[in-house]
Formats: sequence, structure tokens, C-alpha cells
Amino acid sequence: MNQKEFPQIRIEDNGKRSIYDELRQRYVALTPEEEIRQNFIHFLITEKGYPKNLLANEVGIQLNGTSKRCDSVLYNIDLTPKMIIEYKAPHVPISQKVFDQILRYNIVLHVEYLIVTNGKQTYICKTNNNQKIEFLHSIPMFCEL
Repeated sequence: MNQKEFPQIRIEDNGKRSIYDELRQRYVALTPEEEIRQNFIHFLITEKGYPKNLLANEVGIQLNGTSKRCDSVLYNIDLTPKMIIEYKAPHVPISQKVFDQILRYNIVLHVEYLIVTNGKQTYICKTNNNQKIEFLHSIPMFCEL
């Protein structure tokens, strides 16, 4: 694979590791959560056909007067939010607390799809105006959304 096909990791002179974020177009600190994010974004783009220009990382929102950040957001062609993705480090279990976090973000964004992943477990839900949540068996191709 060449560096455009997979996130590039580098080690700086001070020993800190970083990974290239194709969406933010810069190197960011390589944490366990960031490695999950970069690999998952790469998967969505290369395997599921998600357009890179409709994805964004670290999307700021205002929730109850406080600033929060969605890990990743997929937008529709009209730039309305379509999906929120929440990443956790591999050692962090996907719990109700994680789902509560992404559901709070959805109070603001009103997306149709929610994904939570720690790289070991991945859950995708389709929402119906925050009334009903349906768990899906797999991540849909972009053209199926």
C-alpha cells in the first residue's frame, strides 16, 4: 500500500508518534482512539464508498451551553449531517454510557445514523427522529444511505 491508501504514521525527533489525518490534512497525535478513527475513516472511504469531502473529524457543537466535539460526522450532499461516529480506544468497552454520549450529540445534529466503535466492537444504529433506534447488522455502503 502506498501512503495515500492507508494512514501514515511517523515518529518525530522527540519520540512522539503521530498519524496523518486525511480529513484534517495534517498529522495528529497517535493515541489509541486516533488510530481507531483513522483506520475506520479509511475503511469507510475505501471499502464503503463514503466520499472524503462529506466526512469531517472533530466537529464542534453546542449542547446545553457547553462545547462538545463529535469524533466524526458524515454529511449529505446538501451538507446536512447524516451520521455521527464515536470512537473509543480498544480497551474501552462499548457501554450504555457511550451510547448516551452519541445520543446527546444527536439532540443537536438530528442524524439518521449513529456508529460507535472501539475497533473490536462496532455498532451501527438507524434512528427515526430520535424516537426509535434500530440496530443494523452491517455498515451500509454510502449509496445505500
